[in-house]
Amino acid sequence: MVIQKRLYVGLLGGSMLAAIALAVMIWYLIGNRQLIVNQVLLSIILGILGALVLLLSIGILALVIMIARSKSIPSLEHVSQLANEILFPLTLVTGKVLGIKRENILRSFIEVNNYLVNVKKPFIPKNQIMILIPHCLQHSECQHKITVDVSNCKGCGKCKVSELKKFAEENRAVIKVATGGTLARKYIKDVKPRGIIAVACERDLSSGIQDSGLIPVIGVLNCRPNGPCVDTDVSVEDVEKAFNTMCKGGK
Repeated sequence: MVIQKRLYVGLLGGSMLAAIALAVMIWYLIGNRQLIVNQVLLSIILGILGALVLLLSIGILALVIMIARSKSIPSLEHVSQLANEILFPLTLVTGKVLGIKRENILRSFIEVNNYLVNVKKPFIPKNQIMILIPHCLQHSECQHKITVDVSNCKGCGKCKVSELKKFAEENRAVIKVATGGTLARKYIKDVKPRGIIAVACERDLSSGIQDSGLIPVIGVLNCRPNGPCVDTDVSVEDVEKAFNTMCKGGK
């Protein structure tokens, strides 16, 4: 199913309107009282909220412009990222109120993120890219522990781990297998990659992208023919395409 980028961007705008409505409500509740202390408090709150709304509005506008022009705006990347981080939880709430599936919102967020990484046209050396895959890609009956060392994979062909390991070795990239967000963050801290190709489900990908900070991440969704977290699959071609985008700055 194709999830368009405009879903997440639209929810960002809706979340901003909700935040403004909340600010107006606070102003109304405090402003109705005539005590001087409340008037001072009102002025402080409105000043802070006004500055925050302006900053977030610039961030959302920058995001829309970058998507529309297919071109990054380096001077506004930090502002758009800040707006994204602050409003992301609110977009999920807004989507839930509107009856939009959480999975679709997360897919749209990942699509927006991947698009923005692409338009930045990064040029990262292959050996400084980390391919991060989930342990559920490994065949469930396999006895070899690859979360300790992916080279323990014997290449039986029952899952895609051996193909991904071979691709990483051929391109001198780092490949790691994570059991969850904690281990993934440890790998990022230890390896210190300049770019990440991450394979996971919508929930783990979106949280991982949020946690990565300024490190560019291209997310590749896995397939779950047997349900979540067991014998999952992924398109190796999609991983290769994401890798080539990151190391060559191509589409």
